[in-house]
Amino acid sequence: MKNSILLAGLAVAACVSANAKDRVTHNPNATNTETILHAWSWNFPAIADNMKNIADAGFTMVQTSPVQNCYNPEGSSKKIFDENVKEGNWYYYYQPTDWKIGNQIVGSRDQMKQMMDSAAKYNIKVIVDVLPNHTAFDVDAVSEDFYKAVGGRDKMYHSQGLNPVQDYNDRLQCTLWGSGALPDVNTENPLFQKYYMEFVNDLLSLGVRGFRYDTAKHIGVHSDPVDSASGVKENDFWDVATGRKSVKGVKLALPYDSLFVYGEVLQDKNVPEAEYADYFGQTASSYGYVLREMLEKRSAKDIDLKQWYHSAAPEFLTTWVESHDTYANHHESAGLTDEQIRTAWVFLTARQNGVPLFFSRPAGSTRKAYWGDNVLGARGNDEFMHPEVAAVNKFRTAMNGQKEDIQVSDNGQVLLVNRGKKGAAIINIGEFANYVDLPTGLPNGTYKDEVYGQEFKVKNGKLTGILAPERTYILRK
Repeated sequence: MKNSILLAGLAVAACVSANAKDRVTHNPNATNTETILHAWSWNFPAIADNMKNIADAGFTMVQTSPVQNCYNPEGSSKKIFDENVKEGNWYYYYQPTDWKIGNQIVGSRDQMKQMMDSAAKYNIKVIVDVLPNHTAFDVDAVSEDFYKAVGGRDKMYHSQGLNPVQDYNDRLQCTLWGSGALPDVNTENPLFQKYYMEFVNDLLSLGVRGFRYDTAKHIGVHSDPVDSASGVKENDFWDVATGRKSVKGVKLALPYDSLFVYGEVLQDKNVPEAEYADYFGQTASSYGYVLREMLEKRSAKDIDLKQWYHSAAPEFLTTWVESHDTYANHHESAGLTDEQIRTAWVFLTARQNGVPLFFSRPAGSTRKAYWGDNVLGARGNDEFMHPEVAAVNKFRTAMNGQKEDIQVSDNGQVLLVNRGKKGAAIINIGEFANYVDLPTGLPNGTYKDEVYGQEFKVKNGKLTGILAPERTYILRK
């Protein structure tokens, strides 16, 4: 098998497009102002009906679940998760059966159009989760139209695409075998690329202005192994997806720089982060882990919160406290309380860089019942509208151009994010009341928090005041 899969040459590995954006060199003056609400498992009508709430909460973007045709066993559109696998599961929409808009979870193309109209009314940018790397587990469930469009079933997958990955640090397996045992699509097949790009352009025609690429690190870049057994000459999917080249007369319909695109490149060994940065922003999964470690310890003492733990520049990272994977897959973050998530969100969002994504937990969820009301398609809980969340989202936009300064108390429980001389966010991650006494750039004076009206004083460059347990405060000049 390995004899038929050739390693790309060093010259190709070093190849960088002349029109590539530098997403590795950090610009210390760069300021990110946007925020993403991940409307996880919400259907189109639920998102449309809540667009005003989303805008009022200060979010600038909303990310939908995957919208393409997906695996659809009978009764699969009822529950977010059913351990008996009879009434649905959220992960079915991560199993494409065709690249056409609409599925049993999010709704129809017409319903998406209505959602897009609502987004335009409230000036909210819509990002769609796309996943060209694989199809449904059940290859017989894949549409015959899809198979026909790519040249037949034998042209759909990489030569070893039905083999489950055994070693995710082996780039050959990672990019050419089945991730999570899902059949690995031959993304270098020009017929597949054409069919997929027609779907992307259809989304753009509806007003979509960004994409999250699921399992992006499982689609090879130029330095990765090439599957010559499948007739592949180069790993050019990302060149096509980002509009650098056309395929069979089809090209990305809008200028790539007008879109917000990031890839789920979960950090691990041997991941060519710098090469992926040539194409898109990436997920700061390691930083999310650091934030959750802080929350679990209820202290940032001896934890470096300033660095981003990524080789890409922070202005091109999508950040989170938790993601749908950390919540739903192995419940890595699901035990954290809403209050804990909120405090870390305020810290993360008050920062100068990164584009933070707020994961919407299921409505009615508790720390013992993770699925809550367990209604697939319904709006998530109220946390995305919490006054502290809304306050920091709007603070972030207002602090455009203001550099950050991060301060941490000696006990590690009080975090302070100063933004120039214009504002500050104070966060108490402790279970008990605390006192802030930390340096700030705010001028001398008395300041009232925007949510609770709590007063804080600044004198001689020191910010002081009392903090309630697990509470955050937003101050502006």
